[in-house]
Order: sequence, then structure tokens, then C-alpha cells
Amino acid sequence: MGGRNKTYIVEFILLGLSENPKVQILLFCIFLVIYFLSVFGNLLIIILIHIDSRLHTPMYFFLKNLSFADLCFSTSIVPQMLVHFLSKKKTISFIGCSIQIVVFLLAGCTECALLAVMSYDRYAAVCKPLHYSTIMTQRLCFQLAVVSWVSGALACSVDSAFTLYIPYRGQNVINHYFCEPPALLKLASADTYNAEMALFLVGVIILLAPVSLILVSYGNIISTVIRMQSKEGRLKVFSTCGSHLTVVVFYYGSGIFAYMRPNSKTMSEKDKVVSVFYSVMTSMLNPIIYSLRNKDVKGALGKLVGRL
Repeated sequence: MGGRNKTYIVEFILLGLSENPKVQILLFCIFLVIYFLSVFGNLLIIILIHIDSRLHTPMYFFLKNLSFADLCFSTSIVPQMLVHFLSKKKTISFIGCSIQIVVFLLAGCTECALLAVMSYDRYAAVCKPLHYSTIMTQRLCFQLAVVSWVSGALACSVDSAFTLYIPYRGQNVINHYFCEPPALLKLASADTYNAEMALFLVGVIILLAPVSLILVSYGNIISTVIRMQSKEGRLKVFSTCGSHLTVVVFYYGSGIFAYMRPNSKTMSEKDKVVSVFYSVMTSMLNPIIYSLRNKDVKGALGKLVGRL
């Protein structure tokens, strides 16, 4: 955190998504609902997987980790957004901004790794069904989860260090609704080339590398499904893999758009809208997508409701 010794800025002003008071009230209501659904949905997924023995499988173990990452992701951003929608002073301290960046990057980068791990799990289940239990052992699942969180922590450390070490003097208005590295770097009072290259290279590792693994996994899954004789078997595979693939498209699509292109000098409205998808929407959509198309989760929910 050496950057704090070089900066004269103690707080930043966030412009948010709109300056219109009426629009801000509308956005407050929308994002309040989104945050409630995100917290409720992800907590419910975690609880269901914990208490129902039928969900003690590798797929749901990784889903529980994904839900926890989503909780951290949304909670690091949305509560502050809600407060700013209703207040005239939309400020965040330098320390608060630093914490937000660290939690956002840790949860986001870990989610990238977890989605890749989940694609490998689906590959093993569909393409190696007879060896699935010997491949996806409890020990391996734990190791893959640890690797996902460690890789997320390493990526977070690099990005946050390069972003926060740069001195910030004078201009303190961030044209964004939260402290995201690309938006913050636009206010730097020193050359940001090294920081931008670090963000790009970490993006290549934490975004494009998992995407490559996902593409290879699903290439093999599709090849296996095509050779299946049973129509019922095909539908079952598409049902379980379709949920995961939907999340991947939403999350990686918007993330790659934000981090895998040249960093312009200004933050456009389009950039902010795109960031809403991976920073807010996916945390709400993940439990909905995985539960609506999943009989096991529905069964566990019905069992839980029956106990109440």
C-alpha cells in the first residue's frame, strides 16, 4: 500500500450512473431489488448445498464457492451504490476505495477460475462418466477450489498493487459508480503504462486462459453429445451444461470487453453499462440460472420448505 504515501487525495467523488435525481430514485429501487435477489439467491444456494446430502457432489461444491464469491462481489459494490443514489455527497475515502478494489478483484478473479474448474467438472461428468468418481475426488475438488482462490488472490495482488501504488494528486472525480482499476487509473498524476500493461497481462491470464479451457471442455462435451444415441441423455447434458454456459457468456463476455482492450482516457457511458453486467447482474443471475434449470436444487428447496 505504498501508494498512500505518494498521494494527496483522501477521498474520491463517484459520478455514478446518472445525475438526474428522479433517475437515481428509479435506479435505487432497481438495484435494491437486484441486490436483495443476489444476496437471497446466493445464500439460499449455499444453505441448500450445505444441508442436503444429495447436493454433496463436485458440481455443487464448486457452485457453493461460486455463490460465496458472488456474495463478496456484489456486497463490495452495490450497498455503496444504493447509499449514493440517495445522497448528494457521493464520496468514498481512499482507504474505502482501496478495500473495494481488493475485494472486487479477489472475488472477480476467483470467479473466473471457478467457472473454468466447473467446465472441467462437466467435461469429466459427460466425457468420462465411468471414471468420474475416481477423477473428481473430494481431495481434487478441494485442491481445485484452493487453486481458484489462490489464483484470484495473486491476480488481485498484482492489479491492486499497480493501481494503488501510482500517485493521485488533484483530480479526484471518478466517472464511474465504484472504484474499478481502469476508471481510477484515468485520474493518475503519473505515467500509467506499466499499470495498464499489468492489468492487460493479468486479464490475459485470468480471463483468456480459463476461456480457452472452457472452450476445449465444451468442444469435447459437444463431440460426446453428438455421438449419444439417447435423446433423453442429450437433453440432460444440455440442461446441466446450458446453465454453466449461460453464466460463462454473460460474465466473460462483459469482462473481456472491459479489460482486454486499450484503456481510453475517458470512461464512457457504454463502459459503465457493460460493467454493470459483470459486477452486479451476474451475481443475481447465477443462482436463478442454476436453480431454475436444476431439478436437484428445486428438490432440495422443496425439502427445505417442507421442514418449515
